[in-house]
Amino acid sequence: MPGSLPFSAHRADLDVLAAKGRRRLLTPRAGRDFASNDYLGLADSDALRSALAAGIERGISAGSGGSRLLRGNHDEHQALEAHAARHYGSEAALFFSTGFAANGALFAAMPQRGDLIVHDELIHASVHDGMRLGRADYVAAVHNDAQCFDDIIARWRDGGGTGTPWIAVESLYSMDGDRAPLAALAEIADRHDAILVVDEAHATGVFGPGGAGLAHGLVRRDNLITLHTCGKALGAEGALLCGPAIAIDFLINRGRPFIFSTAPSPLMAWLVHQAIEIVANEPERQARLHALVRHAAERLVPLGIPASGTQILPVIIGDNNRTMLIANQLRDAGFDLRGIRPPTVAWGTARLRIAITLNVDERQIDDMADALASAMAAA
Repeated sequence: MPGSLPFSAHRADLDVLAAKGRRRLLTPRAGRDFASNDYLGLADSDALRSALAAGIERGISAGSGGSRLLRGNHDEHQALEAHAARHYGSEAALFFSTGFAANGALFAAMPQRGDLIVHDELIHASVHDGMRLGRADYVAAVHNDAQCFDDIIARWRDGGGTGTPWIAVESLYSMDGDRAPLAALAEIADRHDAILVVDEAHATGVFGPGGAGLAHGLVRRDNLITLHTCGKALGAEGALLCGPAIAIDFLINRGRPFIFSTAPSPLMAWLVHQAIEIVANEPERQARLHALVRHAAERLVPLGIPASGTQILPVIIGDNNRTMLIANQLRDAGFDLRGIRPPTVAWGTARLRIAITLNVDERQIDDMADALASAMAAA
């Protein structure tokens, strides 16, 4: 309205978030890493520094100079995609600048009008954004309940649904650390002529032979698409969509985030290629991480924190302010362990998200567990 201050509505919204204990702030890195997704400790490793130096020495371009469909397509993009398809067991692959862009492109472009997307209720925000931009109807299934997915598709068919059902899940959920029932979902997809999309963001590099992910046993299916992000366990940047060649061809032609974005750095494509090789050739990284996960569980279960069986250990607090108070106390004690609040997680389930990575050792896990026990008792 005339006379109002610029951005007054935005200021008011931020004030509301602050009053609810939900206003986000950017904070610098400090303390031991119990917050990042750098699960295998590659992001700041000598191994990737050496790989990057080798790429520079080879004269690989830092920038692409344009979209892939113009002059931005580089030999390193295509070499990475061919290698990723072989490694992750798919017919083809496509490299995106981020996992968010990959999911957005996939779910906005591929499901068609008359199709139905059945997604896990805890699916990533990028999938929601892609679905909103797309043409297919979509409905949430109860988290990790394979029967619920089956029932939804069956009711849709009984009600006259004639398109293609799409099943969208994460193989390992980033805020709960639990795994999807992939074998059951694959059987449901087969029975209903559905397409199964598995986001392997937090499983890539950590699980499966050579870090191939939790869906590695389902590869080479003509109704499976997997997403492998490169900025978590691989320590680099970007994301790879892997699946049938027809799906990749369609995204090249219809995936707007791919078509209208400047191509990722060819140097980054080289680095991701090397990261996949490092993980595949150094299985001791996976073994060390899993040993640390077991040790963390041994220390945290006595505190009433259930073991997830993965590198992600949620500590459900509930109250937003208490969650952040505990997180800040841990930060002051030298541990970077972040509080997660709604809407990232469900209302009433604010939590600390403990991520176990190779950036810490058993002694530091012990110290963190002691500090956490003290902070929870005091808050």
